[in-house]
Amino acid sequence: MPMPLPMMGQATPQAFRFADDGETPNNPALPLLVYRRVFDVAGARDPALPFEEAFAAHGWGRSWRNGIYDFLHFHTRTHEVLGIACGRARVQFGGARGSELDVEAGDVVVLPAGTGHRRVSASADLLVVGAYPDNSGFDQKRPGQIDHARAVAAIAAVPLPCQDPVYGADGPLTTIWSQPMSG
Repeated sequence: MPMPLPMMGQATPQAFRFADDGETPNNPALPLLVYRRVFDVAGARDPALPFEEAFAAHGWGRSWRNGIYDFLHFHTRTHEVLGIACGRARVQFGGARGSELDVEAGDVVVLPAGTGHRRVSASADLLVVGAYPDNSGFDQKRPGQIDHARAVAAIAAVPLPCQDPVYGADGPLTTIWSQPMSG
């Protein structure tokens, strides 16, 4: 059995807030979190494995391996975590008026329910591990596929995850997402 890859030390995530743009609801209370270089996956036989193991150990199950869709979409019944196992990508977060961010192997992005996202470009070797908190449902919507007011109400009802998907109960997400939004 291969040895688990070491974590690079607890990363302080970057936090990004996106306003509702009338098409993509985003999340009015919770910021998107980007953890840089969480795992050193260079040369790993199975670089997706440490993401899958960490996510599952911290209550973020239903994992998958793939890429990031190139069409704008969001989830109204769940939060989502994306672990970049291989390659790199430019991803637009926050809907059509959001921000483009570069992510690369070793990074983790946690999207609160409602956050619009789509792949803008990617390296040919992009491999992403995604997962969802065990205490949530799942859906996938595009702008215009759901009544906007219903989407906003559904997003507000999504429970907070029990743990940070990477660091567990004492991880940064549990602190950042439990704090009231500053105006």
